[in-house]
Amino acid sequence: MEHLSTELNDLPDEILMIILKKLFNTEVLYSLIDVNKRFNTIVRDPIFTNKLTLMRCLSNNRNYPLPDPILDRFCFQILPSIRHKIKWLNLESSSMKRILNVTNYPNLYGLGLYDLEIETARSLIDEFCLTSINKNQILSLIIDVTKYKNGKNLRRDMTECIFMHILNIFSNLEYLNFCPSSMWYQGLLLNNPSPTINSSTLLELHISLASLTDCLYILDGRFNKLHTLYVDIDFISSLRLTNNNQEKLSNLRCFSLCCGMSTDYYDELIVPFLQRMSNLEKLSLNLIVCAKSKFVDGIELKQNIINHMARLKRLEFCISSSISLRNQIYLQSKQDIQDTFKDFKDDEIISYVDYFQEKYTRCHIYLYPEQLKYYGTLTNNFPGENSKPQNNKLCRESQNGIQDFAIINYPYLTTLTLYGAHDDYIEEFLVDTKICLPNNLLHINIYYEQLKRVTHNFTRDATRNNCAKLNSLFLNGRRYPKHAKNYFPNVPKY
Repeated sequence: MEHLSTELNDLPDEILMIILKKLFNTEVLYSLIDVNKRFNTIVRDPIFTNKLTLMRCLSNNRNYPLPDPILDRFCFQILPSIRHKIKWLNLESSSMKRILNVTNYPNLYGLGLYDLEIETARSLIDEFCLTSINKNQILSLIIDVTKYKNGKNLRRDMTECIFMHILNIFSNLEYLNFCPSSMWYQGLLLNNPSPTINSSTLLELHISLASLTDCLYILDGRFNKLHTLYVDIDFISSLRLTNNNQEKLSNLRCFSLCCGMSTDYYDELIVPFLQRMSNLEKLSLNLIVCAKSKFVDGIELKQNIINHMARLKRLEFCISSSISLRNQIYLQSKQDIQDTFKDFKDDEIISYVDYFQEKYTRCHIYLYPEQLKYYGTLTNNFPGENSKPQNNKLCRESQNGIQDFAIINYPYLTTLTLYGAHDDYIEEFLVDTKICLPNNLLHINIYYEQLKRVTHNFTRDATRNNCAKLNSLFLNGRRYPKHAKNYFPNVPKY
């Protein structure tokens, strides 16, 4: 620390600020606060003290407490001296109580609480009320509830109780992000939701829900000031559709709808639902649609969505739609689909069409660049389909075995489904000279026999590195053999 401060002390303030802004706030505060008068003034700038993340966020999408020496220094020296400057704290469960109890934070309005175990989440929230912090001053809250201690997934009824409890405790919330990063989080199921699930202050909500019916409950007036809603829905069907309210959702200004499961109800449910949002200014759609007779293309988006939203300024979309080839006379090409977007401005829109063994055809449309949450039926069309072998596969490598192409990185990939994919494409993802997978983050759905073939009965060195990085596997009900335990060191054997 002395060596660092000596080098920085010789720099002008302007250059020093440029350097420090590129570092984590915790590093800056831990290294330079109370070192000398000049550093003390600089590091107490709001840019370093307003928002603190007092945990380690690793590339495997997990959070860990700060090392004990660093945490001790923050609790004993740093936090008490800057407490009035702190407006937001990001904390993980094991050190949360200590940090919140070490001092009072009179200007704190935002909290991010991460890695809360389902069994203790409610009690930790209750304990927050026992600290010196006034719960009514919290306006923004991020809650990340993880799995049970024994690895089971979250129970829907428990998450509903936690959600309701949060709304009751933090009565002045304006922003809530509930369970943002749990990969296997089941969407919130609101069975005849209690009247106590409501808020007269909430303006923005990010949440995962079980079905479209649950989304309708959220928008039935119980959150009467809500203007921004980001929702990830497990499935969209008419099975639980009991809320038939057709009133305009005039308060909504921003709406995002994601669903990773294919739906047959785009025309019957999704389009009428969106048409109720007459005052939307921003809309984002990430959907997989089984269409009846025509693709979701530019004409469809304009006629049935855009034309019903006079104030819409921004439409983002990633939509895959498929139709049966039965009785289809005219088959649209990629250019036909692209032409339907000729009136769309300012964005590069990408589209392509695949035909699958004369049974059905799929059209994919999306903005580029775009952060896609769900991407259905990835093909090499690009043309073709990934259930067939790759053409000219051997051309990818030179004759002496040296690879011609750079390794592709997928640092944020969390779920990959390879059912029915040809072995060539499975190799594409698992061979470490082609693709680099994230460490301890990715879940793969794949048939057992496929994985066994590509990994040469779980002994192949070329696929060992990427398999060792997997967080979990679903082998269509099968278990990997005992001798493969070291091949998948992070994967629980269910």
